[in-house]
Amino acid sequence: MELGVERATAQLIAAIEDMGYPREFGVVLAGELRSERAIVRMTSYLRQTGFQPPEEIADEMLAICADRDRWVEQKKSEYANAKITEFYNRPRESEDEDGE
Repeated sequence: MELGVERATAQLIAAIEDMGYPREFGVVLAGELRSERAIVRMTSYLRQTGFQPPEEIADEMLAICADRDRWVEQKKSEYANAKITEFYNRPRESEDEDGE
């Protein structure tokens, strides 16, 4: 695990424990969120909203995961579109040169 992810995970676990939930709940959340940015976003949510029922916390985690997945798909699509554009705009030999 990367250092940034480890630090963010520790902060998320601390926030969860401060709310009175078991450490394992924070570990599961961090495991589902997977990226440092998503974990930090979840920790910020918890710190700003204060105590939340576990269902609300899980819903927010799912929303963050959905946002991340949507972003990943957008970046894949942008990459694919750039490659297609690059292919279409590649230099080509003219048809007249082939016949000579």
